[in-house]
Amino acid sequence: MLIDFFYTLKNAKIPVSIKEFLILLEALQKHVITPSLDNFYYLARTTLVKDEAHYDKFDKAFGLYFKGIQTIFDKNPEIPLDWLVQRMKRDLTPEQLAQLEKFGYDKLMDRIKELLEEQKGRHEGGNKWIGTGGTSPFGHGGTNPEGIRMGGSGGNRTAVKVWEARSYRDYDDERELNTRNIKVALRRLRRFAREGMAEELALDDTIRATAHNAGYLDIRMQAERKNNIKVLMLLDVGGSMDDHIARTEELFSAAKSEFKNMDFFYFHNCVYDYVWKNNHRRHAERFPTWDILRKYKPDTKLIFVGDATMSPYEILQPGGSVEYSNDEAGADWLQRFTNAFPKFIWLNPEPEGLWQYRQSVEIVKQLMSNRMFGLTIDGLERGMRLLSK
Repeated sequence: MLIDFFYTLKNAKIPVSIKEFLILLEALQKHVITPSLDNFYYLARTTLVKDEAHYDKFDKAFGLYFKGIQTIFDKNPEIPLDWLVQRMKRDLTPEQLAQLEKFGYDKLMDRIKELLEEQKGRHEGGNKWIGTGGTSPFGHGGTNPEGIRMGGSGGNRTAVKVWEARSYRDYDDERELNTRNIKVALRRLRRFAREGMAEELALDDTIRATAHNAGYLDIRMQAERKNNIKVLMLLDVGGSMDDHIARTEELFSAAKSEFKNMDFFYFHNCVYDYVWKNNHRRHAERFPTWDILRKYKPDTKLIFVGDATMSPYEILQPGGSVEYSNDEAGADWLQRFTNAFPKFIWLNPEPEGLWQYRQSVEIVKQLMSNRMFGLTIDGLERGMRLLSK
């Protein structure tokens, strides 16, 4: 009965084998788990997926195959809580939004400490307590120009801090491109430089010349050519970047194909004192940013990829990170990167027409010396042209 499930995983390009599939069937036969879709999900992922990098593909394939199965057995389905929360949201006019108080970063931090001590129970709506809906700057599901999101998902992208354990997914570097235009644009940056030996044996030419010379050896040499370009790519992940996953994956896949000497790291919103390479283990495996700055040579081409959409505090304020209290402002770290690598650009997947309406984008653009380009073919070509000078 699970043969089609197995082929669904194969079609999703997850490297599952017959042996692993038989182990799954054996575990089911021996009642390793109790009958539950959730338990089956974890058992199947444990037995079939060998690499955490494929977890996202597995989740998509699992959801595609088992879509709707759970609801068949729900005799008394409940109204989703999200519907009730959205129902409580207030549709405010621009004038009402303008009247909402902006605390400022330090005052906001002091106020949340006071509320955590005073508040004893759940609160819905209103403009003061930690809760859902309303105009309070603390909680989720409401409307406020600056706030601390906690206990649920957001939607307005105005949070100064987010208090929750957040999980991001890695960008897929094996994604098949629908167009070669991105590769062509990136190829402008590639250049070849001679390194090492001045010449090396040209085997094919030597064989051809020897044959033409009636069998007498005629050695031909050629200049040794190696791809000399080095690329460091820093990718924003999670939050508002979820809207741009497809295009970012296309860029990431094309870049790994075109640049043989490329390394990459992830960050969220702005670069601070550490970065990471695996989003599933980003809290356990961190790379100090100082080590990155020291490791790579100044001739490395630096490419930031991100929508630069965040609270201005995250860039300008120590402790302004949306996830933790950073000792130094993000602007300081961006300045260190641009000083360490003179050849740098920022690629922004957001439409250029929206940049002027987002304060954080303008701040990052200035810190990047206006070297911000849209993630379009024209933007890529202009960015690669600048890096190759």
